This record gives sequence, structure tokens and C-alpha cells, in this order.
Amino acid sequence: MAKTIMVVDDSLSIRQVVSIALKQAGYDVIEGVDGVDALAKLTGQKVNLIISDVNMPNMDGITFVKELKTRAAYKFTPVLMLTTESQEDKKAQGQAAGARAWMVKPFKPDTLLAAVQKLVMP
Repeated sequence: MAKTIMVVDDSLSIRQVVSIALKQAGYDVIEGVDGVDALAKLTGQKVNLIISDVNMPNMDGITFVKELKTRAAYKFTPVLMLTTESQEDKKAQGQAAGARAWMVKPFKPDTLLAAVQKLVMP
């Protein structure tokens, strides 16, 4: 059975690029346009990894991760932040919220898939 990855980004083009790369690698993908939308779509189903942007309207990625980690079903779900932010303080905020990895845009799909393979939950 394919593993499921949620991609949360307010940029349609980023969601499409990430989703296509993941689907070609055999993953199922759920998309969210921001933190609020993503939380609404997380209804207890198994998600093996979440890839989230930091800067989004309605609910930013760090707030999303903090909220996600309060939900029992997703407390241990790994989160990869995929963002234009490269400042150490932002990374520290992401780690404190519960993010396991940080990747800066622009990115190469191969690099992303390598990180996904390391992080994805069995």
C-alpha cells in the first residue's frame, strides 16, 4: 500500500511540482492550501509525512506544526518544512514546534525525494 504524504503550500505551482515528484515516486498525496485547510483535511487517516511551507495566509507553517502536534493521531508524524526561509531563528522555531527537517526553496525534486525517503514513517 502506498504511503501518504500531505503537501501544505499556498503556492499552487509548488504544490504541483512536489505532488508530481511524490506521485511519480509512488506516494499518495493530499494537498492543503494553508494550515487551516490542512488541519481540516486531517481527519485521523494515516499520513506518513507532512511537507509544509512556512509563509502562508490564514495559518503559517510553524503555527500549523504546533497545532498538528496537539492531535494524538499526528503527534509523531514527521514534518519537513519546505520554505524560502533560511534564517537560523526560523529553523529554531520550526524545530521547537516539532519539524524534523528543513529544506530551502528552490529545490531539486531528487533532493526532496531523498529527504522524503529518510523521513517517511513506516
